[in-house]
Amino acid sequence: MTQDLDALPLIAPEPRPGSNLPEFTVGDLARRLKRSIEDEFGFVRVRGEISQPKKHSSGHCYLRLKDDTAVIEAVCWRGTMSKLAVKPEEGLEVIVNGRMTTYPGRSQYQLIIESMELAGEGALLKMLEERKRRLAAEGLFEPARKKPIPFLPDVIGVITSPTGAVIRDILHRLGDRFPRHVLLWPVAVQGERAAAEVTAAIQGFNRIAPGGPVPRPDLLIVARGGGSLEDLMAFNEENVVRAAAASAIPLISAVGHETDTTLIDFASDLRAPTPTAAAEMAVPVRSELLAQILDDERRLLACASRAVADRRNRVEGLARGLGDPRALLEGHAQRLDDRAERLNLAAAALLERRRTRVGELAATLRHPREKLAQAGQRLTSEARALDGALRHAVATVESRYQRVAGRLSLTPARVKLGEAERRLADLSPRLDRVYGKSVEERGAKLAALGQLLESYSYKGVLERGFALVEDREGRPITTAEQAKPGLAVTLVFGESGRVGATVDGGEPKVEAKKPEIKKPRPIPVQGSLF
Repeated sequence: MTQDLDALPLIAPEPRPGSNLPEFTVGDLARRLKRSIEDEFGFVRVRGEISQPKKHSSGHCYLRLKDDTAVIEAVCWRGTMSKLAVKPEEGLEVIVNGRMTTYPGRSQYQLIIESMELAGEGALLKMLEERKRRLAAEGLFEPARKKPIPFLPDVIGVITSPTGAVIRDILHRLGDRFPRHVLLWPVAVQGERAAAEVTAAIQGFNRIAPGGPVPRPDLLIVARGGGSLEDLMAFNEENVVRAAAASAIPLISAVGHETDTTLIDFASDLRAPTPTAAAEMAVPVRSELLAQILDDERRLLACASRAVADRRNRVEGLARGLGDPRALLEGHAQRLDDRAERLNLAAAALLERRRTRVGELAATLRHPREKLAQAGQRLTSEARALDGALRHAVATVESRYQRVAGRLSLTPARVKLGEAERRLADLSPRLDRVYGKSVEERGAKLAALGQLLESYSYKGVLERGFALVEDREGRPITTAEQAKPGLAVTLVFGESGRVGATVDGGEPKVEAKKPEIKKPRPIPVQGSLF
């Protein structure tokens, strides 16, 4: 188990017998060297360039300080790292304060860093330029990501020192131009705590929820007065720049004077040369805005008046070219009445023509009984003709057989005559069947035509309960105008007979519904009877 070399007592070694030189162990020599170096260099101030900085997982930082001729190892413990104003970076020239010690485990001496500062303005500018280049490569300074500044914010958040003249200048300028509600987040604007507090203020304003007890700012102003480059270093820190670039609320940076430039100016949405100029950029002048509104109102009213006058003159000019609407409506109303009257007359005339045509077609129809009688006569005539033709054919065949039998011998002739008689006997039933079938088919067609004629006859309608009205001369009465009061008429009731009646001119007590006469469905007949 190893022990701390500093805790071991320093015991002078005894000389070996036969020699006057004392002998040291390795540990003793390492302790003597460590004690000598720490006593001699208990506090040193060293200037050099940082090389190979490495931050351990424990929080300690190991690095080297070098110049043109030598290199020295250095270490910065975790508690000291959080307090450094300048973070170790490769190639940065710094001045460190600390103490020298040794590390016996590696036989090396090293510098314990307790504070660190930049070695002159040139080194500081070099570090800022390198940081600016690195942040710009990440896109934090791109113009496309900058947000527009609101024209008239309701709430303005100011991040600055509460005791300086900056906040009074901003409030005074806002009161002169356009008074607004201001929220102040007090921070340190210089020193080791400044960067962390400014970062926390920007993030804190962004975390305020809209509509809560504390109003959320519409615009942020990060402000500080002028100073040296070292005084403004808090606004060059990387955490401040990243917080300004990530702010969802538009941000105006107003750090230093016109000639002062910090890295937050590149990440902000708008840069103001001074805190007073930032207040002027935040709000417009109320009096100028009112004057512009009044001027715009006057111009708008004048433009609207001219537009209305121009439209009125144009409407009046167009109205003079148009006729009197009442006259136009009267003419169209008269045309409508004329068309309506002509339509009524045309409908009545068309109905009368259709009625006349139906009467003419009905007069041309013959009674089915007449057609049946005529068809029966034709059928009887054709039957007699067919019977005579059959007898004539039989007589012709018999005469042929007789003539042939006379020329042939008796025995063959009798044989042939017998064959002819048998063939004739076989043919006769077939002729009877053909004749009977033909008569049946003609009879079926004749019956179908009779049914079709009966369906077309008006007497079928009368048999269903309707009546035909005729005058004394037998002419049908089809319109109400023909049925004059006192006219003697005859009512035909199908098979029931005829009844005389006289037309009464009085109004009917109950309006009878006009019966719907359905057209008889035609019976399809295949082929032709005749």
